[in-house]
Amino acid sequence: MNSHLTNINPNAIIGEGTKISPFVSIEDDVIIGKNCSIAPNVVICSGARIGDNVQIYPGAIISAIPQDLKYSGEHSLVKIGDNTIIREYVTVNRGTVANMETVVGKNCMLMAYVHIAHDCVIGDNVIIANSCNLAGHIEVHDWAIIGGASAVHQFVKIGKHSILAGGSLVGKDVPPFIKAARYPLSYAGINSIGLRRRGFSNEQINDIQNVYRKLYLNGMNVTQAVREISATVAISVERDEILSFIANSNRGIIKGYLGRKIGG
Repeated sequence: MNSHLTNINPNAIIGEGTKISPFVSIEDDVIIGKNCSIAPNVVICSGARIGDNVQIYPGAIISAIPQDLKYSGEHSLVKIGDNTIIREYVTVNRGTVANMETVVGKNCMLMAYVHIAHDCVIGDNVIIANSCNLAGHIEVHDWAIIGGASAVHQFVKIGKHSILAGGSLVGKDVPPFIKAARYPLSYAGINSIGLRRRGFSNEQINDIQNVYRKLYLNGMNVTQAVREISATVAISVERDEILSFIANSNRGIIKGYLGRKIGG
């Protein structure tokens, strides 16, 4: 690290083994963990809390103030989990009074030009591909994958182990374990390949398929399908994950397969 080519506030806390390249700017009230790599032209603003072994590539801006007119200078944070990779020109804005923090979990990859807005909560092992834009207050649950050039509406929730096609416009919640594609964004089957890669058994995958057949392919609305699933599908972690997601969906879930609309 060449101190003549960097601008590091003396109050910033930087962990052992972290490498900071020239032309990096690090403001006050920043904590960076051990063995991180900070590439040239990165800006890390006040409120950043960065874990261990995080890689940040050139041009990224972490913990800038929110792009929200309601923000009035409150002290808020961005938290980045261990082993996360943040590629070129990613921007992650800190929280507002709503949550006071924006969170990106462990073992994530944010590809080039991704934007994560204020108060988002990104789980662990999430991949967000190039040029995705996430508005404020979005939840992306563990192991989700968002295809490149997707745009996600504020307050949307994206469930665990789901995968979204590139170019998706996401205005409704995406339930766990599924593939989502087409325009408008629709259910496109379950993410069986991803689930197998992560150790789900054939029995678990079949149970998930059974739930989504009842939800999306039997001509019922959401209320009817949930009642049917609760009555006829054996209790399992995956069944209850899906039912809990639906029960806690404020924007409603994406529509059904082959253009079949569901309501309730």
